[in-house]
Amino acid sequence: MSTESHKPKVVVVGAGWAGLGATYHLAKQGYDVTLLEAGDSPGGLVAGWKTPGGRSVEAGIHGFWYPYFNIFSLVDELGLNPFTPWTRSAQYSPAGLEVESPIFQDEPRLPMPLGTFIYPLFFRLPLIDRLSALPLLYAVVDFDNSDAAWQRYDKVTARELFKQFGVSARLYRQSFEPMLLVGLFAPGEQCSAAAALGMLYYFILAHQPNFDVVWCRGTVGENIFNPWCQTIEKAGGKIFTQRRVTDVKIDEKTGKATAVVCGDEVFEADAVIFSVGITGMKKIVSGSESLQGRREFQNVMNLNAIDVVATRLWFDRQVNIPRASNACFGFDRTTGWTFFDLNALHDDYRDLPETVVEADFYHANQLFPLSDAEILQKVQGDLATCVPGFRDAKIIDSSVIRLKQAVTHFFPGSYQYMLRGNTSVDNLFMSGDWIITRHGSWSQEKAYVTGLEAANLVIDRFGMGKRANIIPVEPDEPHIQLARSLNQTLRQFGENVFPDFWLP
Repeated sequence: MSTESHKPKVVVVGAGWAGLGATYHLAKQGYDVTLLEAGDSPGGLVAGWKTPGGRSVEAGIHGFWYPYFNIFSLVDELGLNPFTPWTRSAQYSPAGLEVESPIFQDEPRLPMPLGTFIYPLFFRLPLIDRLSALPLLYAVVDFDNSDAAWQRYDKVTARELFKQFGVSARLYRQSFEPMLLVGLFAPGEQCSAAAALGMLYYFILAHQPNFDVVWCRGTVGENIFNPWCQTIEKAGGKIFTQRRVTDVKIDEKTGKATAVVCGDEVFEADAVIFSVGITGMKKIVSGSESLQGRREFQNVMNLNAIDVVATRLWFDRQVNIPRASNACFGFDRTTGWTFFDLNALHDDYRDLPETVVEADFYHANQLFPLSDAEILQKVQGDLATCVPGFRDAKIIDSSVIRLKQAVTHFFPGSYQYMLRGNTSVDNLFMSGDWIITRHGSWSQEKAYVTGLEAANLVIDRFGMGKRANIIPVEPDEPHIQLARSLNQTLRQFGENVFPDFWLP
């Protein structure tokens, strides 16, 4: 194919971090790129809504952690300044304040995991309980994000992993399970041990500053995605909203994708990149005869996602919230939640006489049948348990957004059903936070990275343009590298002596 006479046509499906990342890079490299988004605006879960009073809201607050190197590089490239300074955080239970975390990069840097062990202030977790986590370090070393490690640990629940390594009941209830509820959005008995180790290592354990976080000073849609989309369109990319994909045309002779179908519209393609979540992908597979006949896409139907309820409340007075970002546990047995002081985080609310709070609930199945009024009553009661000043405050405006099957569920055994960047259709590629990658990142950063990886697969296919430069995660600290090397040697020796003896 002559790239001089024909720009390869690439259709990208889904305008979240992954889809926008792939579209942006390919547009810069001269490809004819069309981005299709089923919703009213680009952004996936960070797309904006309006309250009845006309105020802008988004579905949840999305943090940007210290190791989000690729997203921070993108924002710098776009010339944006959307983020708050690094923030401190707190953790609450019905008993009150449990933990306060510092800004870890401001503290003397200690070898992993000493910094995250020593610097937080634990108010109800004795030292003996924290020490019970030390044997778990073997699993952290053994889980090196390789395919073999994922297969070893994925069929075990996170709760069983912590139990096997002797973590105390109190440490599990007050520390590890709350992290799972707000990091993997489900209780430990419903989370893959592999996903738990990967998430905890990336955000907390790998390097002392990794738990530091900044927030967008307004909605992500308005502050990042809108200017990003404008830049994509200036580079020649085309963005269409309200385009729900119903099928993919695959040529029977060549086995290649030739077009993406949205109802009566057909978008011709030399390559296709899917950048949708699990729920969206299952809907596409359900309606697509061309994908239903392929085993890997049939297996996607085994995957699942988790319900989220996102609320935003305006109170009639100023309430002093000690920390801008807060995680909570113990209020509902299988639900974690977070709340944020938007007066401190968002520019638009900084000087208001009222208090604006975002409270988001994960694995929130039991909240879906409640009315908005009942949900708001619960939210205010839970907030008042953490910060008593909310008890007498009056809600003057609010938003309740129910997000059915909204975030990826990394349940035990799910890894075997997840897709990789390449598929059996050699010009159809995948990206998103649930796609298998060896990069090591999580959440928004992982979605963006896999979008760049998909763009690179297109570039490799057509030989046109420069591959995206993907910043790797920070290397393991020397003592972890040594421990992993020794562990790998011992594991290989055992497998050679007793091949196929141990259950993986």
